[in-house]
Amino acid sequence: MSEISKAYEPGQVESRWYRTWIDRHCFRGRPDPDREPYCIVIPPPNVTGVLTMGHVLNNTLQDILIRRARQQGKEAMWLPGTDHAGIATQTRVERDLREKEGVTRRDLGREKFLEKAWEWKEKHGGIIIEQLKRLGCSCDWDREVFTLDPAYSRRVQEAFVRLYRDGFVYRGKRMVNWCPASLTALSDEEVIMKTQNSVLYHMRYELVDRPGEFLEISTTRPETIMGDTAVAVHPDDERYRHLVGEKVWRPFPREAIPVIADSYIDPEFGTGVLKVTPAHDKADFDIGRRHDLPVRDVFNPDATLNDSAGEAFAGMDRFEARKLAAGMLREAGLLVREEPYENNVGFSERADVPIEPRLSEQWFLKYPAVEEAKAAVRDGVIRFFPDRWSKIYLHWLDNIQDWCISRQLWWGHRIPVWYRKGSDRSAPENWYVDTEPPADPENWEQEEDVLDTWASSWLWPFATLGWPDPEEEKKQGLDYFYPTRALVTGPDIIFFWVARMIMAGLQFMRPGEPVERRIPFRDVYYTGIIRDIQGRKMSKSLGNSPDPIDLIDRYGADGLRLGIMLIAPKGQDIRFSEDRVETGRHFCNKLWNACRYRQMSGDMRDNRSLEAVASRIGPDALDDDDHFILLRLLETTEAVNRALDRYEFTGAAQRLYTFFWTDFCDWYLEVSKTRSRDPGVRETGLALQDFVIRQLLLLLHPYIPFITEELWHDLGYGTDTDFIQNAHTPDAGELKRALEAAGVSPDRAAEQNTVNLQEFVTRSRALKADYNLANRKDLSFFVQADKGARGQIEASLGKLKALIGAAGISFAAAGDGAPGVVTRLGTIQLDLSGAVDVEAEKERLGRELAKLDKQVAVGEGKLRNEKFVSKAPPEIVEGARRQLDELKDKKAEVEKLLGALSG
Repeated sequence: MSEISKAYEPGQVESRWYRTWIDRHCFRGRPDPDREPYCIVIPPPNVTGVLTMGHVLNNTLQDILIRRARQQGKEAMWLPGTDHAGIATQTRVERDLREKEGVTRRDLGREKFLEKAWEWKEKHGGIIIEQLKRLGCSCDWDREVFTLDPAYSRRVQEAFVRLYRDGFVYRGKRMVNWCPASLTALSDEEVIMKTQNSVLYHMRYELVDRPGEFLEISTTRPETIMGDTAVAVHPDDERYRHLVGEKVWRPFPREAIPVIADSYIDPEFGTGVLKVTPAHDKADFDIGRRHDLPVRDVFNPDATLNDSAGEAFAGMDRFEARKLAAGMLREAGLLVREEPYENNVGFSERADVPIEPRLSEQWFLKYPAVEEAKAAVRDGVIRFFPDRWSKIYLHWLDNIQDWCISRQLWWGHRIPVWYRKGSDRSAPENWYVDTEPPADPENWEQEEDVLDTWASSWLWPFATLGWPDPEEEKKQGLDYFYPTRALVTGPDIIFFWVARMIMAGLQFMRPGEPVERRIPFRDVYYTGIIRDIQGRKMSKSLGNSPDPIDLIDRYGADGLRLGIMLIAPKGQDIRFSEDRVETGRHFCNKLWNACRYRQMSGDMRDNRSLEAVASRIGPDALDDDDHFILLRLLETTEAVNRALDRYEFTGAAQRLYTFFWTDFCDWYLEVSKTRSRDPGVRETGLALQDFVIRQLLLLLHPYIPFITEELWHDLGYGTDTDFIQNAHTPDAGELKRALEAAGVSPDRAAEQNTVNLQEFVTRSRALKADYNLANRKDLSFFVQADKGARGQIEASLGKLKALIGAAGISFAAAGDGAPGVVTRLGTIQLDLSGAVDVEAEKERLGRELAKLDKQVAVGEGKLRNEKFVSKAPPEIVEGARRQLDELKDKKAEVEKLLGALSG
């Protein structure tokens, strides 16, 4: 035990305890046959990353789960690591090379470039790991994995080889999503659809054999005209049926192309005529295959126009080419009109540029274990929280497309395929597929491409635990820790990662065993998105994304963690403002001061066990407030455990906040101050405080680990080698049994007496606050109560006056117009005679009412504005409605106060 300092300094406490936890190996998880395993694998942050508010939310949730598991006596292990982030890292390194050395990766060559990339990783790659430690994450850091570690890389390549040999992997030339900035293919899940304000160009193509007759066509992409190899109509469209088989002139390069009929065409859309560009649109590519159309690729990989586009366009950026093509159509009299058009355009998730559909030779994966993956979630073997994400997951699996797993990068897992030199690479008989190179490497060339980053992280839950090497599996505890218990992640990667991990686990793990032994995790908790107070997503460009490390420096990690948890309802988006973190810091300060008050109130006795503390409580010395606080503690413990079992983190945090702040501090400690001077009940009062504080610290520890560890030791609950995270947290039943062993049986009727008094105090204080008299202690109250209630009030008169801040409480009716409220103990009225200048107060309230009238009128006008209601984001409109409701409630309250003064 040590003396609790006057002020809480989180920086000192947090750094000291984290070093201690690391030095004492507090976070280490090792197989223990006598304990239930509890394993979480961290969603590996990008090695290029720094801590964001999203990381704070996600990792605080995981830390709550893992710390609680330790307190429940489980063998808890939180496995950390980082992802190599193929596109993001390569882009970053290439930019550094251009800016600092004036060279490109092509100038260096593959091997030299990879050396530079590894140098960059070693210098910058550990930033986010150190920031997670600042947050208090209790990962088993000895197990940290990087997805390009040699051992992990071998496991990724082993998975590829197995899938290839089982017929799931194939190579083919298909239309893919192409990122012209990163120069690589992307999977469908890596493409983000964004609404764009585009232009719809209405143009006309002249019929070759009918000079002066035209087909009108609409497009948003005139820069692809040069790749058109047909125009298409629906076979049943009477307007154009007679033209099928004829030809039209493509404007530039001028060439006759056929009119074809295809049932894909929607006669109701536009003019019912479609320009077909097989090389630059997925639907057009399918039409082209059905009609054996030539494929004319007019784009370079970087989305500039190539020589096939014609001399006027060669080398030009695609958006500049769009303007030029529109101008050339206009000059030729072929542009009918232009009109604004809102459409959805696919953007590269990483590079944030519009992708291009591109015909390319790539490696693809036919997903394994799809039906089993659906059944696992549908049958509840894997549970989603909130459950609504199950439907979205199942819908995606019902409509799943093959996964393009190759990327045109150098930073990543190089695909373990070799091609016989000088042979046809499209022929499988010329391939060598294995984790080891061919015996005669001089006759082979390895595939240049690497695997999609997600093709390594989908193995994360078991490849991090040694799979498929039996010795490593034993060393890492795969058989003990797998399946993991819970996954905490964002719903934005439900397809990228969650679904794929489920399929990978079912495909690779323990074939033939029950599905419960093969799934990668049992529960998946999907977080919400942290938004600013206006409901906007946080981003650097908007300047609304705070630096979590700055918040930790100012408020402490515990303050940040608790502040976020108090506003993060299950699966819903979170509106963040810094005052939420301030709330968390204020809570920590109050906890510190409450524990310091206890330490200053009397000697600390034997607090090392629950039973030892309980044995010091004298059953005969208990009063109603003691019964109240014990029953509230039992109820809070039960409610918190029930909430956390359901992944209701915010509900549990709010329950703890209310119990500590309202029940314990605002009530129990206040009423205990007078009792502490009575030698007959003093020791029982202190023992009860110790009993409550002990359980509070245990329940709060997963949320605010640093301050609870400090106070745990300062109050003598733990020794130098006994940490709070390893201390058993009693459930409500265990608390009750410890009390019963000490002869204490909390009384529900006694608790109700205190509840009645609490309400009496709360409403009396509110009456004072209504008239700006909260700080006045010379006021009198009048009470009208029946005999039983009067007796209870009289028995607690001194306590009530002290808590309310009242000079007197009289049992009589006040004069007409005195404001009052009804409570369970009777009607309370505030004596305003001489307390306020009635006329001045009426004038003040009148001004406030006039101001509220204007604000209500503005709010109503905004919501009557159809343009605002239809155009503004839904969350903004909903916020305006809530604000109007609050203003109306406030107006009604002011009117009520004015009425009381005028009565």
